[in-house]
Amino acid sequence: MDLFEDGPADNAPEFSVSELSGAVKKAIEDGFGYVRVRGEVGRVSLPRSGHVYLDLKDDRAVLSAVIWKGRAQALAHQPEEGMEVIATGKLTTFPGQSKYQMVIEDIAPAGAGALMAMLEKRKAQLAAEGLFAPERKKALPFLPEIIGVVTSPSGAVIRDILHRLRDRFPRKVLVWPVAVQGAKCAPEVAAAIRGFNAMTPGGALPRPDLLIVARGGGSLEDLWGFNEEIVARAAAASDIPLISAVGHETDTTLIDFAADVRAPTPTAAAELAVPVRMELLAWAGQQGARLSRALTTALGQRQQRLRDLARALPQVESLVEGPRQRLDFLSERLPAALRSAAAQKRLQMSEAALRPGILTRRLAEDRRRLEALSSRLVPALERRTTDARRSLTQTVRGLRPDALDHRLERQAERLDVVLRRLSDRASRQQSERRARLVALDRLRETLGYRETLKRGYAVVRGDGGIVTGKQAAAKAAALEIEFTDGKLTVSADRQGNLL
Repeated sequence: MDLFEDGPADNAPEFSVSELSGAVKKAIEDGFGYVRVRGEVGRVSLPRSGHVYLDLKDDRAVLSAVIWKGRAQALAHQPEEGMEVIATGKLTTFPGQSKYQMVIEDIAPAGAGALMAMLEKRKAQLAAEGLFAPERKKALPFLPEIIGVVTSPSGAVIRDILHRLRDRFPRKVLVWPVAVQGAKCAPEVAAAIRGFNAMTPGGALPRPDLLIVARGGGSLEDLWGFNEEIVARAAAASDIPLISAVGHETDTTLIDFAADVRAPTPTAAAELAVPVRMELLAWAGQQGARLSRALTTALGQRQQRLRDLARALPQVESLVEGPRQRLDFLSERLPAALRSAAAQKRLQMSEAALRPGILTRRLAEDRRRLEALSSRLVPALERRTTDARRSLTQTVRGLRPDALDHRLERQAERLDVVLRRLSDRASRQQSERRARLVALDRLRETLGYRETLKRGYAVVRGDGGIVTGKQAAAKAAALEIEFTDGKLTVSADRQGNLL
C-alpha cells in the first residue's frame, strides 16, 4: 500500500478564522439583538477612553459588558460594584479574544431596593470620611445680605422661596438655574455650589452670605441627582453656610447630611434663612421701652437718695453761727489792737533816729499794708472757719469708739513693727560693732610691737625711754630689755661693762 496515496475526499467546507468569527458574531447578534439582563455589577473599569467595562454576574455565571462613551455620559445612574441592575442592549462577540459580551444601551437599578442599598453604601462611605460630622457644620448668619438659591428657575420652588422672603424680611436673592432631575442634575448643582463659593465678596456680582439648594418633592429616582457623590462633596466643601431643602419632609438625600442645615421644605428654608422683620421691630421697641423705664426708675431712685442725703446734712445757719460770733468778737477787738499796735510803732519810730521823710514813707506803706490786710481779713476768716469745721468733722469721726479702737489697733501694730525693726536694727548694729571691734583688736595686735618681739626682736629702755642706739645705751645707768617672754634689767659698771 502506498503511504502517499490520497484518501477519500472530505465534503466539509473550510473556513478561515476571521470568516468563522464573523459568522459566529452574525449569528449571535441576529439571535440576541435586543436583550434585558438582570444581575449584580461586579468588576467596573473606567479607562481614559471614557468607555465603561464591567461584569454582570449571578451565583452561577459571569457576563462581560461594555458601555460606549456616548451612552455612558447619558446614563441617569452610573454602575457601581455590588449594585443590582437591569441592563438593556445586545449581545456581540469580541473576535480578538474569542469571547462574547453585551453592549449595554441603558442600565438602571433593579427597583427601589437596589437604589436604597446603593444609597446606604454611599452614605456609609462619605460618613466614614467625616463629611457628615457635626463639628464641621457652620452656623447660619442671623441676617444675610445676599442669599444664593440653587434650583430650577421655572418651578414653583423659587416662587415659594421669594414669596416667603418677601413676607419675612426682604433680601437680595441670586438664582443659579440648574436641572433638578435627570442626568444633568448632579453636575449642574455641584457646579452651582462651587460657582457661588468662587465669587468675590463685595465684587460686581457679590458673593452670597447664605446658600439654599432647593427642589420640590418627587420619587426616589427623581431626587437621585441629590444623592450623587459629587453633590454631597460640593455641599460639604462649601465655605458659604448651606441649607438643603430637597423634597418634602419625609424625603432624605445625601445633600441633607452634607449641608449645614436641613430644611423640611423650600418654604421652611426661607424661614430659616431670615428672621421676621416685624418681630425684630417689636422686640426692638420692647427693649427701648424697657430701657426708658429702667432709666426713669434709676433717675427717680437717685433723686430720692439725693433728697435723703440733703436732709441728713446740717443747716447752713448752724454751720456759720460759731464763725460769725468769733468774727464779731475779733471785730470788736480789732480797733483796740490796731490802736495798740499803732502806739507801739509810733513809740518805736520816736525812739529811732530816722528822718521825717523816711518815717512818713514807712507810715504810708504800713497804712497801705494794713488796708490790704483789712480787705483780706473777712475771706481769710471764712476760709479758716471752713477748714476748722472740716477738721472738726474729721476729728469727731475719728473719736467714735469703733474708729478709736481701729486706730489703737493700727497704732499697736505699727508700734510692734517699729519695735521689731528697732530690735533687729540694734542687734544688727551690735553685731556689726562687735565684729568691727574684734577686727580692730586683731589689727592692733598684728601691728603692735609684741608681735615683732615674737620674731626675735627686743625693746631696750633706758632712763629716758626707749634706747635706739649704742651711745644712748652706754650713757644709761641701767637698761631694761623686754623680750617676748618677759623683761630683763641690766646695769653697767664704771667701765661701762654690762653686769
